[in-house]
Amino acid sequence: MNTKVIEQTKDAAPEVRDEGSDDLMWLDELTPHQIVAELDKYIVGQDDAKKSVAIVLRNRWRRQRVDEELRVEIAPSNLILIGPTGVGKTEIARRLARLAGAPFLKVEASKFTEVGYVGRDVESMIRDLVDISINLVRADREYDVQELAEGRVEERLLDLLLPATNPETAQGVEAHQVFVAGPNGVETQDDEELPERRQRTRDKLMKLLKDGKLEDRQIEIEVTQSASIDGMMIPMGGGEGVDHNFTEMLQDMLPKKKKQRTVSVAEARRILLQDELEKLVDMDAVVNEALYRAEEMGIVFLDEIDKVAGERGGQGPDVSREGVQRDLLPIVEGSTVTTKYGLVRTDHILFIAAGAFHVSKPSDLIPELQGRFPIRVELRSLGEKDFVRILQEPKNALLEQYRAIIETEGATISFAEDGVKEIARIATELNERMENIGARRLHTVMTTLLEDVLFELPESGSKSLTVDRQFVRDHLRRVVEDEDLSRYIL
Repeated sequence: MNTKVIEQTKDAAPEVRDEGSDDLMWLDELTPHQIVAELDKYIVGQDDAKKSVAIVLRNRWRRQRVDEELRVEIAPSNLILIGPTGVGKTEIARRLARLAGAPFLKVEASKFTEVGYVGRDVESMIRDLVDISINLVRADREYDVQELAEGRVEERLLDLLLPATNPETAQGVEAHQVFVAGPNGVETQDDEELPERRQRTRDKLMKLLKDGKLEDRQIEIEVTQSASIDGMMIPMGGGEGVDHNFTEMLQDMLPKKKKQRTVSVAEARRILLQDELEKLVDMDAVVNEALYRAEEMGIVFLDEIDKVAGERGGQGPDVSREGVQRDLLPIVEGSTVTTKYGLVRTDHILFIAAGAFHVSKPSDLIPELQGRFPIRVELRSLGEKDFVRILQEPKNALLEQYRAIIETEGATISFAEDGVKEIARIATELNERMENIGARRLHTVMTTLLEDVLFELPESGSKSLTVDRQFVRDHLRRVVEDEDLSRYIL
């Protein structure tokens, strides 16, 4: 299967690339220090959180190496990341999953409701995780047979461009006879060179096809369409995930329709490629591997866990909060969830919960749920120095993104050091004056700062722009100084 391996660099930080390998074998060389180094490429600060998740990820590899009898007893080390919004909680979990090549699902705990209330049931997140795992494994398998599928598509396109049956055959003329005009008039003769002539024509078409010179030519292909079931379903209420799965299963059971379509070669290539990939990929094997990945490697990120925490035994509109926690408990503890692909056990799925806990605190969760999240890490708020680093240091940092966007217009932009510091200072000041939204404030500041530039760029003819302290102050002074305006815009 297609997982991750590493290439060692002189700084001991591994560079991750896709490669075929055994399950989690690439982690043999990926130590906790190297996992932290990989996370450092994208996330500034929060060393305690990075250290904790690195240990958790390494423990998953360690569990795979113990005796099977003991392996089933080792429970995952679920975490609670505590900190205000915009400090990197979600990004740490997402990057960890990418590093592990694991199915990853981010879901807000506040979207679930207690059984009996209208809304999503908690088991739907496991079904969503399995769907993600299926897509992940199928993409791996399709990548492995991509070259073979593309070769088959080219052969099918040639068959459509050069049909096997000559027009004469349709009129009752034998395929091996041709009419030739000679000195004695029109004669019928056997043409043994026809296959060779046809092959030469096919070779020429193949060259034109590979060179992309036939992409706009129109051809007729047969496509398969699934029957629509819109209007056939009766809303069942409650378990949204069950309804969705039932709808998909019903649609798979209905007969498929075949229809002739006239499309360009480029569009036909896309349609036929998907058709060939479906033929080459064994979906039974994909499902088996995907269920294994979901059970053994799956990561569920439960955001806004603090929104379902509250005073226990309370009454009123928030009475379902504790009910959501009790519904979450068996999923986190380990239970069996029914999906359209089969039964999935949640015993070894890693759950990472996160919340700001401004009003409530982790101890407000029911004791049973607290006990299932033994590791708690507090992420610190970000300050001006952190913002300067966030703007510049991470791979594909925000400033780098704007450079790339502006270069598409044939212009260049550079950010002076004093300009970067001024952006960070304003973002920090706005977080202190208004709601603290962490590093997300940098996005609002940058959007407002470069709004006029991005609007005028195609017609302005400006080829070079430098963002320094004066530029930042000139473009943001009015918004920052007007308290009411800044609340709406920044």
